[in-house]
Amino acid sequence: MDTMNTQTWIILGVAAVIVLIALAAYLLYQKKQSRRLQERFGPEYGRAVKELGSRTKAESELLTRQKRVEHFNIVPLAPAEAARFGQAWKALQINFVDNPKGVVVQADELVRDLLLKRGYPMGDFERRAADISVDHPAVVANYRAAQVIAARNQRGEADTEELRKAVVHYRALFDELLETTEGKQPVMPAKQMAVQS
Repeated sequence: MDTMNTQTWIILGVAAVIVLIALAAYLLYQKKQSRRLQERFGPEYGRAVKELGSRTKAESELLTRQKRVEHFNIVPLAPAEAARFGQAWKALQINFVDNPKGVVVQADELVRDLLLKRGYPMGDFERRAADISVDHPAVVANYRAAQVIAARNQRGEADTEELRKAVVHYRALFDELLETTEGKQPVMPAKQMAVQS
């Protein structure tokens, strides 16, 4: 009987150790995954946590985005296409002084055309922004800020300075998508954008 009791306690002890090791491994895996997602998505990670209310929900959403975008056929532009888009952007900027409201609309259309040409699907804005955040997390906040101003522009509520900021925001995303370094506009920190929006 004593042998049976001792063996039972040994088995229970070993099982408890195995469960503790498995739990520790799982927690370590979760921590590493969180760190990887934070590094990959940057400020978008914090935005997702805030919007969805928990780290677990946010990480699930970010992983879902990653898996969805993996199935896209995102392609680089041919040099001639990149040059054509670059020229279109230069023409758009030249027109800003005479038609700032129209240029914001044109900038949005040009960014959409570029997204489509690169292989991003054209769903609603939030889906587009989520998809962009996977490969371009540093500039997706610029895209969101530009869209807020563009919406104010459509309602006739945006002043010229706001319209200028929208064009700068669109330009940051445009340059990133075009994969050019020449004349790259600075990416505005998310905190600063939140204050301005």
